Amino acid sequence: MVNKQTKHIARTARQLGEALARHRRALNLTQQDVAQKAGLRQATISQLEGGNARLDTLVNVLAALHLELVVRERQAGTEIDLEEIFQPERDADGS
Repeated sequence: MVNKQTKHIARTARQLGEALARHRRALNLTQQDVAQKAGLRQATISQLEGGNARLDTLVNVLAALHLELVVRERQAGTEIDLEEIFQPERDADGS
């Protein structure tokens, strides 16, 4: 069973997808398991975990994993520019 106090802060679509994947694995579920629970295809779960999905897909997967989304103000010292959120991720060498 997953620790109920486990929290993942996600500020980008990719971070949210990675948090969902960690939670899914902690529940010992496959992408196919989650897809069946959410009424979606396994490929859709893969896209969501990669940071690419529609909002309604996200809501269905959150429900399948017994999670909810909480929107709150960012804590002090965690501000990043909006431009950083929407910039493609770069490798360590800057490419």
